[in-house]
Amino acid sequence: MKKIRVYVLLLTITMLVSLLAACGGKSTNTPAPSNATQQPSETNSNKDKEKEKDAEPTKDTITALLPPVSANYQARFADMEKEFNELYPHLTLKIEPASWEDMTQKLDTQVNAGSPPDIAWIGAASVSKYANLDVLIDINPALTSEMKADFDEVPLQYFQLGDAQYGFPAYMAVHSIGGNKAFMEEAGIDWKAVQQNGWTFDEYREAIKKGIVKNDKGETTRYGFVFATSGVTSKDYLSIMAKSAGIPEYFDNDLKFTYTSKNFLGLLEALRTMIDDGSMPKELSSIDAGKRWNMFLTGQTMITGKGLASFENSARLNNEKIKANDGSAVADSIEAEYIPLPVPTFNGAEYIPTTVVDGYIALRGKKEPTGEHVNNIALAMYYLSSGAVAANYSNELFLAPVTETARNAAVIEEYPRNEDNVKADEIMMSKAVAARTDIPTDKAAEAIKIETEVIIPKLQALLANEITPQQMYDAVKTAAIKSFGEAGIVVD
Repeated sequence: MKKIRVYVLLLTITMLVSLLAACGGKSTNTPAPSNATQQPSETNSNKDKEKEKDAEPTKDTITALLPPVSANYQARFADMEKEFNELYPHLTLKIEPASWEDMTQKLDTQVNAGSPPDIAWIGAASVSKYANLDVLIDINPALTSEMKADFDEVPLQYFQLGDAQYGFPAYMAVHSIGGNKAFMEEAGIDWKAVQQNGWTFDEYREAIKKGIVKNDKGETTRYGFVFATSGVTSKDYLSIMAKSAGIPEYFDNDLKFTYTSKNFLGLLEALRTMIDDGSMPKELSSIDAGKRWNMFLTGQTMITGKGLASFENSARLNNEKIKANDGSAVADSIEAEYIPLPVPTFNGAEYIPTTVVDGYIALRGKKEPTGEHVNNIALAMYYLSSGAVAANYSNELFLAPVTETARNAAVIEEYPRNEDNVKADEIMMSKAVAARTDIPTDKAAEAIKIETEVIIPKLQALLANEITPQQMYDAVKTAAIKSFGEAGIVVD
């Protein structure tokens, strides 16, 4: 009986110890760094406990190369670095600024040298390019369920290839076109109906003809439509219009190259037509993003592209500078209210907006990063793409955030919005399609090669009237057959 009492007493003590151990932890929603000290087990010696107690997290630095995402994004870099260090005292976030013009070149130079930043900003369309170079890091093992659940599903997919998650989206936007409200109303264009219902190319062509203004000498002082086609925007015109011309991707569902379709030739003929009838300037191939926006603000075009929702705010701010008469407005600019519009549809196709998803990728250099460093990269990347950081640049860009934490975060400044524009953006965004994650990286890389070596230079020649649409089409088809074979292209 005595032995039984002793046994019961020992069992009770053991159960109490187990219960206390189970209740000793506490849960948190804050992502923990990979090298956070774990609680020692009950079997550790006192000496081991003291070592665990005295251990400090390993110092680590995460580097990032980032462009001027919004008006005040780069100006907040110092504050972002400080806040991140306050969240994770053993981690340092070091951000290198880059301009939009040299962002890709600077990144590629660092990648080729084997010393890229840990985090870099890219358009999601370039994920396959860097994946094919084998410099991307799959951050899936470093992500918590809370991190993944914070993001909207569609934009998150844009940074996936197969089962790998190579980065996080910063925002999701639609590349549209945009018009001067007063000019469109003078031309009799029902822009509200267009925002709601869209328009065909034939309807669009007639509309922009009405926007042309000439002086007494017969010189065009205002064009119906101007699109930036030079410099960093050299491929935008064609790719944005192609989405609604029956060729939304470089590959169809059978993974056949689509720019050999008759729809592509039809699109090229339409783009050339708008220059030939005087709706667009003959020197279109030399107009870059800055000149295009300057032409809009100075009243030299009725409609411009490519456009983003944030252009509404840019135009509003310039209007305020004009009213203040302090000399800070764009030279010779006029007051202009920006109205976002969907691109027209071609070849009887349905409207599919060009959805731009930009964001952050994780990169490796010559030396394979440790698991701890990858986890810390994920922490920094999540910080940059969620919460208050994402809330503020999304707010400045007039975009809805793609994370729940950003939607719930306070912003530094509120901006007035045109409610019709808000509804138009919502309609365009609702028609966005999910990212294609089934395209093999080698095929995607080969398509980008054709784009760089053939499509872009031939498009410039077409816009400059140096070649015909048929000649450009034939050149692209020849390159596609060389890359994918006769069986690997669309023939219709």
